[in-house]
Amino acid sequence: MRSKGSAFVVLVAIAVVVFVLVYAGITLTSNLGKSEAEVDSEGAAKKINKIYKDIVVTTADPIKGQVDLDPVAVADSLPDISKFPISVENTTDLYVEIFSSPEKAGPGIDGWLNEVATEFNNSKPVVNGQPVSVKIRNIASGTATDYITSGKYVPDAFTPSNELWGEMVKEYGVKAELVSKRLTGNVTGVVTRKAKYDELVEKYGSLNVKTLTDAISNNELAIGYTDPFASSTGLNFLITALETFDSSDLLSEKAVQGFEKFQANVPFTASTTIQMRDAAKSGMLDAFVLEYQTYVNAADMKSGYVFTPFGVRHDSPLYALGKLPQEKLEIIKKFAAFVEQDKYQKMADKKGFNGLNDYQSELEVVDSSLLPSAQKLWKEKKDGNKPVAAVFVADVSGSMDGEPLNRLKESLLTGQKYLGRDNSIGFVSYSTDVTINLPIGKYDLNQQSMFVGAINSLEASGNTATFDGIVVAMKMLQDEMAVNPDVKPLIFVLSDGETNVGHSLDDIRELIQTFKIPVYTIGYNADIQALQSISSINEAASINADTDDVVYKIGQLLNVQM
Repeated sequence: MRSKGSAFVVLVAIAVVVFVLVYAGITLTSNLGKSEAEVDSEGAAKKINKIYKDIVVTTADPIKGQVDLDPVAVADSLPDISKFPISVENTTDLYVEIFSSPEKAGPGIDGWLNEVATEFNNSKPVVNGQPVSVKIRNIASGTATDYITSGKYVPDAFTPSNELWGEMVKEYGVKAELVSKRLTGNVTGVVTRKAKYDELVEKYGSLNVKTLTDAISNNELAIGYTDPFASSTGLNFLITALETFDSSDLLSEKAVQGFEKFQANVPFTASTTIQMRDAAKSGMLDAFVLEYQTYVNAADMKSGYVFTPFGVRHDSPLYALGKLPQEKLEIIKKFAAFVEQDKYQKMADKKGFNGLNDYQSELEVVDSSLLPSAQKLWKEKKDGNKPVAAVFVADVSGSMDGEPLNRLKESLLTGQKYLGRDNSIGFVSYSTDVTINLPIGKYDLNQQSMFVGAINSLEASGNTATFDGIVVAMKMLQDEMAVNPDVKPLIFVLSDGETNVGHSLDDIRELIQTFKIPVYTIGYNADIQALQSISSINEAASINADTDDVVYKIGQLLNVQM
């Protein structure tokens, strides 16, 4: 016969087992009917609340600043032209300077034009009895166009990737004479994963510009493309997409409606080709845009992807700019004839050029007046009428004192002019602790004034709790999305990348992954690797913006994302 004590122990044990079973049952049934994502989100919400309570957060009194309503002056934001390297130096006093796109004036496999220009200079060319030469400057076509159209720096000649930039330059009133329609052959296209390509061909019969845009509009293809303000391929893709919706009028109501539906199903617009390719490697994208010369030189591309050309050809036209002396125009013509020789075209073949010579553009000649309007349309419609909610997170620790903080302020004061009125903006600063300088609000004139005031009030001191600042920004965005679930959340972190107090990236990595909030980072004389680690979680860009070009770079970033 059991004693009363042993019976009591048994009853307690039974009670514990029953409690555990009931608790487990409640836990299991509470998650019934919920997706894995919903369960993960709930767990992340609890975790962020817990971390948030560990952070010292204060809310600053709003300070209004003087708003500058003048549009962005591109020339003022552009860095000195010396930021962009000379890839071939002139060898004579009489020479022409040529802006060249990077796929032919870059290093290694992208250095074809550099090699040809060097041979041209070594050949001792003469014009009117004087020795002449060329100087090549490696600069992206969109950025080169900004220098030329703003008047900040105008070279003697310009060889962008395609003729769209030449037409753009003309539209802004710069004299541009087409000296050569083609220095070497290239095209741009959509690179699609082989399995997805086969799937679409089975449904549509073939993959071309029309079926591609149909597949994207029907949400059957997750594609990424590049900024049409900066990228030749991005601008070409934009114009091509608009043309498929209404070939008679790229800006008609029919074209705009088609583009809105199309753009609503584009998950990713990259600031650079590198950022886009990194997103593709992560498995996020079914397809992305790329030039053929890059495609054939990428070993990881040719086996698993299929290239479908689109739009105008990228044949590297050559333009003479402005009112040049006759001898300079003769140098440009002599150089074009030199480049087009069979010997140098065979050199281009080995670099991946001239690969799809049979491809003919499906686009009609584009009216140059439509190009700036198409860019403006993209800016207005790129988020598919889905407003953005963004929080800017500024490092004001002691290591940012002086020039880094001054440049941060300057870049934000210029960059805020790119923020659309339909978006919502908040602002956070951090050092040892975190301050909410401006709660999230619609970016009307009042919010803009307080945003400017918050920027101007920043002072540097203390340690660096970068990840605490990001947590506060995420919490602000989660609260905003609870009220406005349709907004697209973004975080911009401006820092030198050095974290020495507070939480770590490991503490919050899963939160960033679960909430899927892109965290864009801008480094000021920074530990760029640390910032890249943050941005890479959700395929956001990380900019290494030194003191010379940070204003221009952040303007480009905000133009794409906001």
